[in-house]
Amino acid sequence: MIKLLVADNHPITRKGLEVLFSASSDIKVVGSVDDGEAILEFIKKNPVDIILMETDFPKLNGLTVLRYLKNDYPDIKAIIFSAQPEEVYAINAIKAGASGYISKSVNVITINEAILKVNDGGIYLSNDLTQQLAFGNRVNKTNGTFYKKLSTRESEVLKLLTIGKKNKEISKELDINEKTVSTYKARLMRKLKVTNLVDLVNQAKLNEGL
Repeated sequence: MIKLLVADNHPITRKGLEVLFSASSDIKVVGSVDDGEAILEFIKKNPVDIILMETDFPKLNGLTVLRYLKNDYPDIKAIIFSAQPEEVYAINAIKAGASGYISKSVNVITINEAILKVNDGGIYLSNDLTQQLAFGNRVNKTNGTFYKKLSTRESEVLKLLTIGKKNKEISKELDINEKTVSTYKARLMRKLKVTNLVDLVNQAKLNEGL
């Protein structure tokens, strides 16, 4: 039986996933939490095989959690379950340590298949993205190409900036100093061809298609 931890900041999503797997003979939901810090607290005390998790948490964003898991809990696998565009965030999530990326628009069967595949040691991405990567195509010539140019750390900083985090808060969450945050911000501004934070955030959201 696969021990699954559900992590999402929306109560309805968490409850829906609990109900979904309540009758499963392969997967058991052993916990449900609402932010990144709670994920780390839960796995310190409870055995977990796979975490099905969002990326946008009020405390400790998903990419940072993935880095912790990769370093401290390498046996626990994580699947990102997000409404954010796969072509924008999936590759960086995999680089950060995720074993799969599922859009929240998928059906129940797909979620189940993804968990079973990851549990067997595989990586789960949608067929569309897998084919694009296999054939070396540029993933989403507007949004995806831009985001592929960013490092995982740059993506983390950008994500936190777009949700209104200050330099001090970002430095604490990513465990880097404020000067380093400023350096990343300057790089992002050059790559997005803007000169101030407001335009940086707006341009990032535009690239996400929000």
